[in-house]
Amino acid sequence: MQISATSSATAPSGATPANKASLEKTAQQFEAIFLRQMIGAMRSASLAEGISDSSATEQFQSMADSRTADAMASGNSLGIAQLLIKQFGAKPAPDAPAGTTAP
Repeated sequence: MQISATSSATAPSGATPANKASLEKTAQQFEAIFLRQMIGAMRSASLAEGISDSSATEQFQSMADSRTADAMASGNSLGIAQLLIKQFGAKPAPDAPAGTTAP
């Protein structure tokens, strides 16, 4: 799976290129897994068996579904990966000084 570079508007500020690339790859893989699960649930919701249903057909459908999910995730179709990058790529809040207490 090839990962394309994201625009600087979605890239976390202050992150190293290796961390940013790792975060992008992981976020895209998470979106692909989510899409695979969603497609599988939609396919299993069919009400009747087809005339060509067999274990071989199910295997090829599963492979096709996986490929479709990967393609959708690489195209940022749902935007889940971008939301994960935005949330987990943000800088952590600075720690409060040791002498202060929270109200």
